[in-house]
Amino acid sequence: MESIARYLMLGGIILFLIGGGAYLAAKFGLPLGRLPGDIRIEGENGSFYFPIATSILVSVVLTVLLNVILRVLKK
Repeated sequence: MESIARYLMLGGIILFLIGGGAYLAAKFGLPLGRLPGDIRIEGENGSFYFPIATSILVSVVLTVLLNVILRVLKK
């Protein structure tokens, strides 16, 4: 049962850090979610939004960041 508690606490910390990063991005005016490659279709009955460019940007940043962290921890 201790391992489940550890994973839940680690997941909470990660979600907290992601939320803090999103808050800081909005605070500094970064246009995440409004980049040129993001698709937004608005009609009379509803709207559709698919952030392709934002997803790619976040994926690249997280890949680089995790690779750097893993290399530092390996040494």
